Amino acid sequence: MSEERAPAPQAEEIDLARIPRLAERQIVQGTVVRVDSEGVLVDVGAKSEGFIPPRELSAQGETPQGLHVGDKIDVYVMKVEGEEGNILLSKKRADLALAWDRVHKAFDTGAILHAMVVDKVKGGLVVDLGMRGFVPGSHVDLTQAKGRQFEALVGQSIPLKVIEVDRSKGRVILSHKNAVAEIKQKTRAEVLASLEEGQVRDGVVKRLTDFGAFVDLGGVDGLLPISEMSWTYIKHPSEVVRRGQKITVAVLRVDREAGRISLGLKHILPDPWQHLGDAYRPGQVVSGKVVRLVASGAFVRLPEVDAFIPISEMAEKRVQKVEDVLQVGQTIEALVTEIRPDERRMILSLKRLARERERARVKEYINTQEDEGRVTIGDIAGELLRQVVTRPTKPQGPDGERRESREAPGDQPAQDEGAPKPSTPSP
Repeated sequence: MSEERAPAPQAEEIDLARIPRLAERQIVQGTVVRVDSEGVLVDVGAKSEGFIPPRELSAQGETPQGLHVGDKIDVYVMKVEGEEGNILLSKKRADLALAWDRVHKAFDTGAILHAMVVDKVKGGLVVDLGMRGFVPGSHVDLTQAKGRQFEALVGQSIPLKVIEVDRSKGRVILSHKNAVAEIKQKTRAEVLASLEEGQVRDGVVKRLTDFGAFVDLGGVDGLLPISEMSWTYIKHPSEVVRRGQKITVAVLRVDREAGRISLGLKHILPDPWQHLGDAYRPGQVVSGKVVRLVASGAFVRLPEVDAFIPISEMAEKRVQKVEDVLQVGQTIEALVTEIRPDERRMILSLKRLARERERARVKEYINTQEDEGRVTIGDIAGELLRQVVTRPTKPQGPDGERRESREAPGDQPAQDEGAPKPSTPSP
């Protein structure tokens, strides 16, 4: 008696029944199972694999070698033949359809797309969106382009806003300028929200003016005033910073409503006024260069700080104009009279230094006379008077200039004894 066999399970038939038939002109996702010179075989979940001929790989002429086994790709079902279903697929058409969907969505939502610039043509730029897109020249932002030329953007990926789309005509118009402006506005808002007074931030000097420098903090510009650049006086920002330089600055003030940011550079540098007392003291003689004249005095550049000489401390006599005594660039010696670190102020005096040196000369004269013999106050006064009297003078003429001393009007020259007197003519 022969052994009866149990009927084989119909698992394969059940699985095949559950596999849906592919419809033509739909887009499905598949997995690359084979790549060769004839094309690409793709598993799309049907009874048989689908085939992509080389001409249907991409609009850019992608070769089979551009895909690898295991890659997940979207494909367009071009044709399904017979019951077994020989399936002809196109990756190029799937990419194009998905690109149109992406462009329409960006147009409806206002989203920003990024695309590669592939060519510069008359009137603008051509970009690759998975299809051809056009950016008019008036909508190209060249602020970041080298030399500010369209050619500098070819080969770069740029942000874009869709401003017109017509699928029936295959036309997509985009704006680079609008996208850049929106990104800048969004970045500016984010940076402003993150700034706090007292922060130390890195930035790049973008522009110099007579009153300071504008520093890009990563999407928003802050003003670095000339008064906040250095602990010493500077005439122009170019003495401290240059355009394009990377610097570290302190955030002094933030006005979010007005969008204004005030920065400081000297605040992150050591404050020389805090330790000024270690290097200077009242009564000390210092040497420096005059760097600025004002109506009330002059500023003198010392190694650490700028000190001030009031006009009243420039000479014993009354000084009408600072320029009559000092000139910018002149190197002078002066006496330190006051140091006020809290006020960031050091006062110098030319007048007091002259007094101190005069006293020193008198003391030296007294010591010299004592070595030679007894000296009295009268001797000292007489010697000083003699120096004054014998000092050559140049009287001023009517025009204010010094002139050599000559006989006073009406004075007669002395005659030697025995010299003949001039005869008086008889009437």
